[in-house]
Amino acid sequence: MTIHQDIPQILRGLRAPGIGPEVDLGTPGREGAPVTLSIDGVPVTVPEGTSVMRAAGLVDRPIPKLCASDNMEAWGSCRMCLVEIEGVKGTPASCTTPVREGMVVRTQTERLEKLRRGVMELYISDHPLDCLTCPTNGDCELQDMAGVSGLREVRYGMKGENHFDDAHKVPIDVSNPYFQYDASKCIVCSRCVRACDEVQGTFALTIEGRGFASRVSAGTRADDFFSSDCVSCGACVQACPTATLVEKSQVEHGIPTRSVITTCAYCGVGCSFKAELQGETIVRMTPWKNGGANEGHSCVKGRFAFGYATHQDRQLSPMVRERITDPWRKVSWEEAIDFAAARFKAIQEKHGRDSIGGITSSRCTNEEVYVVQKMIRAAFGNNNVDTCARVCHSPTGYGLKMTFGTSAGTQDFKSVDKSDVILLIGANPTDAHPVFASRMKQRLRDGARIIVADPRRIDLVRSPHIQAAHHIQLRPGTNVALMNALAHVVVTEGLVQEDFVAERCEAEDFARWRAFVAEERNSPEALAETIGTTPETLREAARLYATGGNAAIYYGLGVTEHSQGSTMVMAMANLAMATGNIGHDGVGVNPLRGQNNVQGSCDMGSFPHEFPGYRHVADDVTRHLFEEDWGVTLLGEPGLRIPNMFDAAIDGSYRGMFVQGEDIAQSDPNTGHVQAALSALDCLVVQDLFLNETAAYAHVFLPGTSFLEKDGTFTNAERRINRVRPVMEEKQGMSEHEVVCRLSTAMGYPMHYESAAEIMDEIARLTPSFAGVSFDRLDEAGSLQWPVNADYPDGAPIMHIGGFVRGKGRFMVTEYVPTTERSTRYYPLILTTGRILSQYNVGAQTRRTENSQWHPEDIIEIHPHDAEERGIETGDLVSVGSRIGTTTLRARVSDRVPQGVVHTTFHHPGSGANVITTENSDWATNCPEYKVTAVQITRSNQPSEWQEEREELGRTNYRVNLTAAE
Repeated sequence: MTIHQDIPQILRGLRAPGIGPEVDLGTPGREGAPVTLSIDGVPVTVPEGTSVMRAAGLVDRPIPKLCASDNMEAWGSCRMCLVEIEGVKGTPASCTTPVREGMVVRTQTERLEKLRRGVMELYISDHPLDCLTCPTNGDCELQDMAGVSGLREVRYGMKGENHFDDAHKVPIDVSNPYFQYDASKCIVCSRCVRACDEVQGTFALTIEGRGFASRVSAGTRADDFFSSDCVSCGACVQACPTATLVEKSQVEHGIPTRSVITTCAYCGVGCSFKAELQGETIVRMTPWKNGGANEGHSCVKGRFAFGYATHQDRQLSPMVRERITDPWRKVSWEEAIDFAAARFKAIQEKHGRDSIGGITSSRCTNEEVYVVQKMIRAAFGNNNVDTCARVCHSPTGYGLKMTFGTSAGTQDFKSVDKSDVILLIGANPTDAHPVFASRMKQRLRDGARIIVADPRRIDLVRSPHIQAAHHIQLRPGTNVALMNALAHVVVTEGLVQEDFVAERCEAEDFARWRAFVAEERNSPEALAETIGTTPETLREAARLYATGGNAAIYYGLGVTEHSQGSTMVMAMANLAMATGNIGHDGVGVNPLRGQNNVQGSCDMGSFPHEFPGYRHVADDVTRHLFEEDWGVTLLGEPGLRIPNMFDAAIDGSYRGMFVQGEDIAQSDPNTGHVQAALSALDCLVVQDLFLNETAAYAHVFLPGTSFLEKDGTFTNAERRINRVRPVMEEKQGMSEHEVVCRLSTAMGYPMHYESAAEIMDEIARLTPSFAGVSFDRLDEAGSLQWPVNADYPDGAPIMHIGGFVRGKGRFMVTEYVPTTERSTRYYPLILTTGRILSQYNVGAQTRRTENSQWHPEDIIEIHPHDAEERGIETGDLVSVGSRIGTTTLRARVSDRVPQGVVHTTFHHPGSGANVITTENSDWATNCPEYKVTAVQITRSNQPSEWQEEREELGRTNYRVNLTAAE
């Protein structure tokens, strides 16, 4: 017997661009034994526990509803979904009634029609009848249900005082920059409240009042939505069946007339969206229910912060200049490309083949990244290519490849639904990966336990209905000590999964590791003081991870951006293998990638030592494969990493650079050193949307495309390859991959593709893990998680099932080596950095949206004790100095950080957070140690010297000559 599938055939049409119905089946799907029933004479088989409403929807017998939605549990309040069931008295609500074997249901009878019409009369008697001028006219479920029920009159009148009487009507709340709240149109279905609770997990909304006075409230302590705990994820707006909560853009433009399915260009979650438009104007971005990563949820960035794509700061013309202090001169594409090629060729002729290189972008598509690394290897003739993953997750690639055999996370996001214990280290998902955080919070509310290892008290330590089992508030730089202490407990207390290790792991390596972590110097008692916690806490956390059921590790840049980042990744892999938490749902070692295509940029061969697919350039077989396909001889020696490029620029051996979509002058550590390197270049080419901090030192500016104009793919943190489809034409007239191809051709290596699909075909031809990927295949499947090949034709949501990619797992000895960056008498505080919900990375996108209303500047958090010692209060300007440099920030006194630790973000270029970070880096990958910088903080009343110099730079290096037409 075949159980009816949860995704109806009608949804398949949404996998390709275009408008199509997204069916809401009213209640969530269930898992269970098959149950067969009859609905209006149609047999249907569904899992046990499925609601009658959902079963009816699966056989195209939709039941009217207002309070039900299939991303929330049944509520049963609207009384529109009544049905008749043989042998059952009355007319039960179909949303709250589970199916049973042999049940006979009728959804349309004269009796039901009369009841539903009566319910609609009550709703409409207290609802404004301004449908023709309502912002959701044509997109209103209440309007639809009035039509379905055959409402033709309202016996109770239609002048509800709650809506029309000036003494009772509540003003429309327009405080939120993206949506408005009109209480007069609320039918008190509670869908918004439940979406906030069940989908988002913020619990910001409630229903206040009684009877006709009932309405949605953003909390008793808030005057409006903006000042409430609302995080503007849009779940309430998406859930609202009326115009009570509606996007301001829809109020302004009306309902959309067409849509395109695409992928968000913010964090590494990789949410799928429907871009809904009128012509070329985006009305709204709505999360796509069939999105494999987000399943219809979103955050404030992906949902609303797309306005940067049409911001006035965006540059749409190629520009060149002889010197970086000259004004920019707008030119044609041909002149700009010829100018860049001539400069690069002249540099190589004078200084040698290795004197130029480039950096790929984690914000561009796989296809765009691929052609840049190909240009550098084939046209530049060297391997001087690196990517921004160098400064974030390069230790992930190294550590996981050494232990498991592949440079990627092990699970899909759904896996967390089966986790019993979550070990969260150095990550703040509610701010940096909010859609995945919502999923994690759902699991925690359902009973999973979480161990948080973070110097800062993040929201997942304690928030509504969530309390961490343990918060290990470790000292920055002691990650490896923590993992060794946890492993010591697992080994010495007999908690190792011996059968798993014996079957799946290298015996000799395991024996060496076991002996190492069992040493007394790795015990909780020996390391607790170093870590900054108690031995009891460490032992309890280790036991919980090892014995609490399915245990999953999730981590972020608080793991990788350390001098022992690679060691830490290997230490986490060791712990997972020792406890058998690899190879099935609910477990694994999972990096939370910071940008939308960090994983993809690494997959595409953006490192100086690896071709696409993580194959070393020294491997003759691999290199010859690319040489034969590309028709050019390739170097077998690794090129320069980003830090090496900077050093070589300063010493004069590296003179030209192509930078694709990255702002290295803001994002990389030791800003003074970076600026000195960029200033020394003879030719810097920047391809970007805006004249960013790096562009101040550029000689050629090639305008890029926003994600709304791109055609290609992104690969998210779970290895999910998602299609990015063009919503509109390129505003600057040319795709980014075509620009790169023309530059390559001008450099002497012809490169041309008819489409982005052709580039993906080449990637698949040359990269084993992408062998089964194509645009047609992605359009059919929705998304695929690599590897996609003969062994995994439909992808591999979970890695290392039954065996590791490298064969057997390899345990690595992870000696704790303290960082050389330590607090001193002169620099007694340790600075660590992070992100905030409303802003993204260097802020180039989000700062050009209304998101800046929540975070207009970077601030530095300081513990009350440290603040009192220095006479600092919240709002004070403070000077933050390290041995590298000094900047000025505004302070916030907060007990989120422990005594001796301060925390800031880096979203605003004027803050200069990286002016003070040091040159320290991971021993294996050169990933910078952003998370540990010794600083001193004092009160200040003026900008730092660097900030004043930056202001002057803005006056001299960003001038653009206007054309006659302008």
